[in-house]
Amino acid sequence: MNTYVVTLFLFGAVVLLTTWLPLALRRMPLSLPICCVAIGIVLAWSPFTPLPYMNPLDDAKVAEHLTEFVVIVSLMGAGLKIDRPLGWRRWMTTWRLLGIAMPLSIAAIAFLGWGLLGLGAASSLLLAAALAPTDPVLAADVQVGPPKTGEEDDIRFALTSEAGLNDGLSFPFVMAAIALASKGAVSGWIGYWFAVDVVWKLAAGVLVGWLAGKLLGYLTFKVPETGRIAKTGDGLAALGFTCVSYAATELVHGYGFVAVFVTALTLRSVERESDFHGQLHDFGEQIERLGTMVLLVCFGSVLAEGTLVAQVDWRIVGVAVVVIVVVRPLTGWIGLIGCDRSTSEKLIVSIFGIRGIGSIYYLAFASGRASFEGMNIVWATVFLIILISIIVHGVSVTPVMRWSDKRRGIDSMRPATAAEEARAT
Repeated sequence: MNTYVVTLFLFGAVVLLTTWLPLALRRMPLSLPICCVAIGIVLAWSPFTPLPYMNPLDDAKVAEHLTEFVVIVSLMGAGLKIDRPLGWRRWMTTWRLLGIAMPLSIAAIAFLGWGLLGLGAASSLLLAAALAPTDPVLAADVQVGPPKTGEEDDIRFALTSEAGLNDGLSFPFVMAAIALASKGAVSGWIGYWFAVDVVWKLAAGVLVGWLAGKLLGYLTFKVPETGRIAKTGDGLAALGFTCVSYAATELVHGYGFVAVFVTALTLRSVERESDFHGQLHDFGEQIERLGTMVLLVCFGSVLAEGTLVAQVDWRIVGVAVVVIVVVRPLTGWIGLIGCDRSTSEKLIVSIFGIRGIGSIYYLAFASGRASFEGMNIVWATVFLIILISIIVHGVSVTPVMRWSDKRRGIDSMRPATAAEEARAT
């Protein structure tokens, strides 16, 4: 059998299926990620599939770069579709989630890793840093709509903006885990870590992201009309914006995840009402969906391979359930105490802290730079938490968000009228 031809056929079939599935699942308590994972499992178990049995422990570099690309494309898309201008009061929910809920989540998960899983300090901190962020890739079902569509209620805005920023903000904790695993002694690395991994890299990410957004915004919207990128109407530019911003920041040793999201926000601010933002978003979303589909099919293949599943015991199951059911909802709720939002809105934001592709990236990144004890336990825990998150949040997101929309007087299942479609475009 010609493996290449079979691969092409299966790839095309899966792409077509994932193109059609969002339409078919619109009214069902299922999500595209659930279906992609199931497809990966079925393909891996098929006797004639070319999909290899993979284990991220065998080649973390491949896992790192694949997840890295999908995450940065997702971050650009998240920033482009936020209509709300950046501001202290306008983004107060986001700042609370980042400044209160996220550090509490890291502390709680690190304690679970140390106390229940028996991991060392470095591995516990790495587990916590990898699982603390809300994933910008798999959280698409609870994010705001495309630019200028008006689909930006407080719940969707909070989860979109949180996912856009906390992936980069968890990086200092990942770097601390790497330093702790490499150097051991606490006193020997804290000063350097704070000065470089916290202050410099975060500042560089924000500054380079802002400069890139201003420059790209000028080239897109402000140069003489015949030379504007926006005049091309080509959403492919979104991929260029993403890669330029990310790579430029990494070259100066900043956090590229932060930069990409800041670039997208800055680009929107240069010319907020341009229709070109919609074209950029649409292309980026297609690339993101394709990349996500490939990664989740591979995720299903890893589960089918069985090495990580074999590591799962009652301790890992207990930690996974507590992280999903207790840690994120409780820390999210604490972070939103005193926030001017209804109880139902705060509850939904607290519960839907979806874990996903970003967590895999952080583990792959860290495991390639230091040796961590119990890394197989860390991988197994993260994979189980991602699987539970995909299933639980995937099943519940459609009915919950439909209920929330109806409370606001919006029927999200109603087909758009011609006038609404015209306003959206």
